[in-house]
Amino acid sequence: MNHTSRMILILTTSLLLSCWAASAAEQKVTKFCRFQDGRIAVFGKVEGDTIHEISGNIFGEWKLSGKTRALSAAKLLTPTMPGKILCMAGNYRSHHPDQVVDPKFALPQLFWKPPSALLPTGANIVLPKGTTNVHYEGEMVLVIGKRAKNVPEGKALEYIFGVTCGNDISARDWQKNDVQWWRAKGCDTFGPCGPFVVTGLNGDDLQVTLRHNGEVKQQQRTRDLIHNVAAMVSFISRHATLMPGDLIYTGTPGTTDAIKPGDVCEVEIEGVGVLKNKVVAAP
Repeated sequence: MNHTSRMILILTTSLLLSCWAASAAEQKVTKFCRFQDGRIAVFGKVEGDTIHEISGNIFGEWKLSGKTRALSAAKLLTPTMPGKILCMAGNYRSHHPDQVVDPKFALPQLFWKPPSALLPTGANIVLPKGTTNVHYEGEMVLVIGKRAKNVPEGKALEYIFGVTCGNDISARDWQKNDVQWWRAKGCDTFGPCGPFVVTGLNGDDLQVTLRHNGEVKQQQRTRDLIHNVAAMVSFISRHATLMPGDLIYTGTPGTTDAIKPGDVCEVEIEGVGVLKNKVVAAP
């Protein structure tokens, strides 16, 4: 190999390494939380057992303030306060009876939860009076990072800030008998979410696990979603403008079961953390 060829090889290798380094930087996994600080909610960057307080908003301009606190001493809130919450129905084949998918699910099928349904980790799921069959549904939740309208599927991943854990609590008797799902899915505390939102993860291949009183009841990877992350975001954005902080519950795998007062539900998403909530009866 002559000197010119050797220099070309060195320059080419250097360029490739630079590209790989830039790509890796873009995919850096970062964990954020939102916590109570006196009377206000503050964002923080989580590193190990420490929260580094953020000045600003994670969906816009921000920097580290220099203040820290122990994660164990913080009162965690839901990772965001969205303007809207959309939820996928029947988005895993394993959640359909006999795993037979009705043709109508060829299109993403969605419903809404109100922001008032949100519940942070550590808070109680309250079973309302009048229902006798409330179920857990462990899910991965997408957090939107920037305004999304009519987004092509090929660019949809650019609009996702990160992922978090969710539990789509559902009153099956109301879901079956009511005309709409507004109370079956949207009661206060029916939207546990958190504890962190994490960037840089591949939302199309993460393990979702739900434990009911310590026993694994649901476990599947998001690569088995009928409609993947990009397809969901693109489809929704054609009908409803998504804004920073909005949430998309992506659907639950397998079967679900009833919860009762005293139970504990844990939803764990690979690389994110554990969302944990106790169940209580309405007073």
